[in-house]
Amino acid sequence: MAHRAMIADVGRMAALLGGIAQGTHTCSHPKDVDRYIRLLCDSIHHHHTVEDEVLWPIVTASAGNFVDLSELIDDHAALDPRLDRIRVLSTAFRTAPGQPTAAPLAAALADLYQLVREHIADEERAVFAVIREHVSVADWAVVEKAAQRAGKMSFDGPRVMKVATPEEFANAAAGANPLLIAFVKLMMRRHNRFERRVFG
Repeated sequence: MAHRAMIADVGRMAALLGGIAQGTHTCSHPKDVDRYIRLLCDSIHHHHTVEDEVLWPIVTASAGNFVDLSELIDDHAALDPRLDRIRVLSTAFRTAPGQPTAAPLAAALADLYQLVREHIADEERAVFAVIREHVSVADWAVVEKAAQRAGKMSFDGPRVMKVATPEEFANAAAGANPLLIAFVKLMMRRHNRFERRVFG
């Protein structure tokens, strides 16, 4: 679900900025667009950092020669410079919103979208079956706890729940504290208002 949310958000942010760059869309809330982009960049950074520092060592220890993570590690190394550039371009857009600042930001987001889509497809193809086959439930719980600590629940929680199927949402709710589910639903209402200011 986190992967799905990431792909969806980078794609629609690239489309939004592309529309502004082409003059087919206007931006009424540039500060909110900048804030969303920064939160999204932080979310992607935290996600791949948890994989690098927690998940990959567990997968390597559990599966050994059954998986080669070198290409995925190289992709992660390529992410942070892109995220840093997007943050710089987003600041320029917030300061002077319009076509001249939207165009390079749209191009950078489109590049990120391509990388994220390809990387996630490769990762899910190469690693998911290995995780199911070789990683213990206890070790997977360590990964999930690390991901929860690293993320920003008020941003990541609603985004992940929005892309969840009814079955996935029910499964998540069944294993969670009811107060946490109520909190996520409250955050979803706030997040929906935030999204309307950003995407219209």
